[in-house]
Amino acid sequence: MSKTALLIIDMFNDFDFDGGDMLRTHTQVIVDPILKLKKHFKETDLPVIYCNDNFGQWKDSTEDIIDYVKGTKGKQIALQIEPEDEEYFIIKPRHSTFFGTQLDILLRQLSVTKLILTGVATDICILFSANDAYMRDYDIYVPRDCVAAETLKRHESALTIIDEALGIETSSVSEYMRHIKK
Repeated sequence: MSKTALLIIDMFNDFDFDGGDMLRTHTQVIVDPILKLKKHFKETDLPVIYCNDNFGQWKDSTEDIIDYVKGTKGKQIALQIEPEDEEYFIIKPRHSTFFGTQLDILLRQLSVTKLILTGVATDICILFSANDAYMRDYDIYVPRDCVAAETLKRHESALTIIDEALGIETSSVSEYMRHIKK
């Protein structure tokens, strides 16, 4: 039986780079819609998978990543979206959630065929992860109000590529929730 998995990408972020304050501001807006989706996934017993950068620290521990972020500008967001014990956490070395990770193996073991991509940044990690998921024949959805970029222009440009080049739906999470509750 096929399943849908919720991917929460790079929400543990130190925002310590040029443009980081802008990205943090836009990321704060997407926390509640992501948590709404996460609640639905927990209620329907579907997998929630966090995929996060390692910040070049090369630490192999979820706790190390989360603890690091709690000491940065990203603390407030990290505290709101912290994973629960039964949720998965994959540490990634680069932009795509698939590159150099065990994500594809995990998804196949969980019989996942559809992915919902949420998190940051729309124009980098979300875009590259959507492309890699597309290349692996996953059915993909990217809710536009659950992803963020440093600027609205970069956000919209990436969503246009995701929609037009890859044919991935990018409606709002409320549209998605109405669709699945029918």
